Amino acid sequence: MPSPLPPGLPPPAETLVRDPDPFPGLVGFTAALRAAGVPMTTDRVAAFTEALDALDITDRMQTYWAGRLTLCSDPDDISRYDAAFAAWFDPRQGPSPPRPDAPAAPPPTLTSLLPTRDSREGDDEEEREQEILKATATGSEVLRTRDLGELSPLEREHLRRLLQLLRPDPPTRPSRRLASARHGRPDPGRTLRAALRNHGELGELRRRAPTRRPRKVVLLLDVSGSMEPYADALLRFAHVVVRRSPSSTEAFTLGTRLTRVTRELRQRDPERALQAAAEAIPDWSGGTRLGEVIGAFVDRWGRRGAARRAIVVIFSDGWERGETDLLGTQVGRLARLAHRVVWVNPHVGKEGYAPVQGGIVAVLPYLDELLAGHSLETLERLLDVVRAS
Repeated sequence: MPSPLPPGLPPPAETLVRDPDPFPGLVGFTAALRAAGVPMTTDRVAAFTEALDALDITDRMQTYWAGRLTLCSDPDDISRYDAAFAAWFDPRQGPSPPRPDAPAAPPPTLTSLLPTRDSREGDDEEEREQEILKATATGSEVLRTRDLGELSPLEREHLRRLLQLLRPDPPTRPSRRLASARHGRPDPGRTLRAALRNHGELGELRRRAPTRRPRKVVLLLDVSGSMEPYADALLRFAHVVVRRSPSSTEAFTLGTRLTRVTRELRQRDPERALQAAAEAIPDWSGGTRLGEVIGAFVDRWGRRGAARRAIVVIFSDGWERGETDLLGTQVGRLARLAHRVVWVNPHVGKEGYAPVQGGIVAVLPYLDELLAGHSLETLERLLDVVRAS
């Protein structure tokens, strides 16, 4: 037996509507519900009309329960729904009195003020979606130029998603291996074998040229206290680069000691990779001894092959607690091993900056590039420089 109507509603009538096309009136009923404080969405209205399509629309009880089950999402909506149903389908009786325990209707929210979508409003809905997309694109463009150390938590979350969209192309270098090519030096062996297959007739001169292989990239990231506002974004940037070329990219952190974080950053998930790297770094946001730490890298890793013919990128603001002469000496040793040395300083892109810090002055003669690194746009510029090296 069907459930009875709740108290306060008028008794069932013979028919609810006599209009040949009752659906416009039912859509208007959803607008009345929205005015009464019941949040309306396009999905709920569509579910309501689909339910009525499967039921007898002239039956008050079926119409009532179809709307109550599809349009009410909260217990507080039921009293508002009952009053609106009684007022809409039987205006002579007026709305039923509210229940004693029913709370007052809340003020309309942004969701409740959105109009329901019908065939006439399809173009307006599409225009609103285009405006939202344009606003999102504009926000991303603004974020690309914002200083990484001055972002709000919401902007940092957006930046993380933008960093994951980067697709850095690894740099390449000529190798000793030769392969067939249209242009290059003659290949006597392949030319002779082709002639033998052609009964000794020399058809064309085959050629060969050196192939290209990925060039090694080494990332040295300063995680001292002065670089703390940028350290998280730079580690996420390093994760993207390492994941793109895991076999030819190495990553280390610089502070009071040298820490290799390549293995941790090879993990696919960025959050797990950053968490593992943070656990492996013992001197996060501490002091910095760039000269000693870079010297340790050269002795333990650089001379053993990690830096030979590689592109070494150092992310640091150049503040050195130790002797700046030692820093210049060690970067000079590194420059003699590496193909190129690129120094990325987050303060370079700021207005009025001049390379007057003792550390920067000491290493300038040995650098191939001194770049800004304070925004996503400058990091994209760095990828272009590394790819072209």
